[in-house]
Amino acid sequence: MSAPNKSYDPVEVEALKPEQIERMRDEAVAAVAAASDLDELREVKAAHAGDRSPLALANREIAALPPHAKADAGKRVGQARGAVNKALAARQGELEAERDARVLVEEAVDVTLSYDRRPAGARHPMTTFADRIADVFTALGYRVAEGPEVETEWFNFDALNFPPDHPAREMQDTFFVRGADGGEDSGLVLRTHTSPVQIRSMIDSEPPLYVVCPGRVYRTDELDATHTPVFTQVELLAVDEGLTMADLKGTLDHMVGALFGEGMRTRLRPNFFPFTEPSAEMDMVCYVCRGESVGNPDRPCRTCSSEGWIELGGCGMVNPRVLTACGIDPDKYSGFAFGFGIERMLMFRHNIEDMRDIVEGDVRFTLPFGMEI
Repeated sequence: MSAPNKSYDPVEVEALKPEQIERMRDEAVAAVAAASDLDELREVKAAHAGDRSPLALANREIAALPPHAKADAGKRVGQARGAVNKALAARQGELEAERDARVLVEEAVDVTLSYDRRPAGARHPMTTFADRIADVFTALGYRVAEGPEVETEWFNFDALNFPPDHPAREMQDTFFVRGADGGEDSGLVLRTHTSPVQIRSMIDSEPPLYVVCPGRVYRTDELDATHTPVFTQVELLAVDEGLTMADLKGTLDHMVGALFGEGMRTRLRPNFFPFTEPSAEMDMVCYVCRGESVGNPDRPCRTCSSEGWIELGGCGMVNPRVLTACGIDPDKYSGFAFGFGIERMLMFRHNIEDMRDIVEGDVRFTLPFGMEI
């Protein structure tokens, strides 16, 4: 029996021919070199070095060769696959370097710029001005007092000497709160002034008493350039022994000087309010023309209409009936009070022509006032 014929090759595999392996290698290397970014390189790697790539399929065909031919074919395929992997690694390094250089340019951060490019916003001028008014009086020893915005009629009217038939109690001036049963006799109203805070302060504290009361109030006014149904009011109350109208006048002069500048003066014109006796309207000299426009056609003043004075609010000595309603002896103590709308004073101070600009919440109105404290 003769020995097996080892030189005989019954299988001829086209994919393992040397020229075919060189062709697949060259195509893979060319595709790697042509990849323009990392995404394309990933696609090339899957196509020429993945499990279904031509060289990977050729490597599987080695099993069909006779034993003496497998080593030579395996060496050629291994060298080709190694060349492709080497080309992939080199091209990946190049593309990653290009990417990193591009990112440094495209995503560069200018550290000299503000870290926060969003506008910081600003406090509403109403809040700023209300705080400034409170600061003026806390510096004089007053304390800030607050109270509920939904009040009983007793605190809002009765304790302040408003008679039952006073016009301010009518629906056209006051917002009445319906009761739980839907009726209109709940005895509750949206406060029409911050005077109820003064009443609560006199009931809760013994004289001497010095309080400033800022807060939101409600009246049935239409919203227009000079009126709003919801506005902010500041009232002042002082109760002590021996207080007179002279003390009131001096306090008013100090307030307008602190808010509008040195040299400002006030005047009092007789008036009537149920909760003060005597009562007066308070005017301050025009902060624009300082009264020099009066009778001077060469220097008209739009702010005061050349009258020289601007009306701010009402004031007077606390009515003894109000002191009695709060349990304070009017024979021993006297007091003074005044109040004004912050919106109106803000309009004077900053030449705001339309009150709707204050309440509509447009950031273009708020931002110019900045972060003044």
